[in-house]
Amino acid sequence: MGEVDEAFIQAVENRPKLAITEAEGIPLINLSVFSSHDLPSNDPSSIETLVEEVRDACKNWGFFQVINHGVPLERREKLEKASRKFFAQSTEEKLKVRGDEVNPLGYYDSLFTKNVRDWKEVFDLMVKNPTAIPASHEASDNGLKEVVNQWPEYPSELREAFEEYAEEIEKLAHKLLELISLSLGLKANRLSGFFNDHTSFTRLNHYPSCPIPHLALGASGHKDGGALTVLAQDNVGGLQVKRKADGEWIRIKPTPHAYIVNVGDIIQVWSNDRYESVEHRVMANSEKERFSMPFFFNPDHNVMVEPLEELTTEQDPAKYRAYNWGKFFATKMRSNFKKLDVDNIQIHHLKIKGEPS
Repeated sequence: MGEVDEAFIQAVENRPKLAITEAEGIPLINLSVFSSHDLPSNDPSSIETLVEEVRDACKNWGFFQVINHGVPLERREKLEKASRKFFAQSTEEKLKVRGDEVNPLGYYDSLFTKNVRDWKEVFDLMVKNPTAIPASHEASDNGLKEVVNQWPEYPSELREAFEEYAEEIEKLAHKLLELISLSLGLKANRLSGFFNDHTSFTRLNHYPSCPIPHLALGASGHKDGGALTVLAQDNVGGLQVKRKADGEWIRIKPTPHAYIVNVGDIIQVWSNDRYESVEHRVMANSEKERFSMPFFFNPDHNVMVEPLEELTTEQDPAKYRAYNWGKFFATKMRSNFKKLDVDNIQIHHLKIKGEPS
């Protein structure tokens, strides 16, 4: 990634300002009232307070940070170290486990977001291995295919580190899903049934230092297509969120050992716009490399996503057409490997006519 390709250059209106606005007010939520597995029932007032915090965070920001989340630090650090070892190898070695359109799992360094190349390289791993997904993004193709994780020869400990970490981050994601469900006035387990054979994956990100941080972005502005994203980032930082109040790009300062959580498009649709999936991006850094590990919590491939019946009324009817998550996912993934002639599918394309997008 040493030579600057024009594909990295952002349109003038999207180029980052190098002056940084630090985020103030993004909620830091303490999850210590959780037991190891389930929502505790012996302290309802603590749970009500926690649910209210989550509700406010989802409504006002679409983002929040969590501490005392139950994910053992040693599992996170083990995967972070393995990730650094993998990315420190030669490009030739990394390309031995390259992902492609047939099997999108593995390594690639030409990720496109909104058809502009991101200044980063990534390694994608599914939590359930193998995972069934649609064979094609075409609506007429009902076939399925299994995608399988690729494991590099080096570092040999990456597989074990990932599988141990994935087990813990999945538990946290289910807890967060229960909290969000409660915050919408639903039963804690209302959304759980959509995730029996989920299509969740973790992305190991490496953002090399960049000679043109005023022209390129580590990741262009985008919204996450899944249900929830649970992000571990290092202390370099660079994640920016578009503040709902005024559209200003503001940076989320890293909190040691915390996770950053954001609701994705699916939660926006299920909640019938009560909660909004918020645009975010990653700044490039001219001095330091950055590492992060987002976990994308996605439902089963056959789930039809639509506003929940309990959250629609005659006065507030469904704002979105139902869509199949697997097909939506397959369509989104196409743009990971090639620049498309059109903007990739977004949920605003599924707005019911007459509803503002």
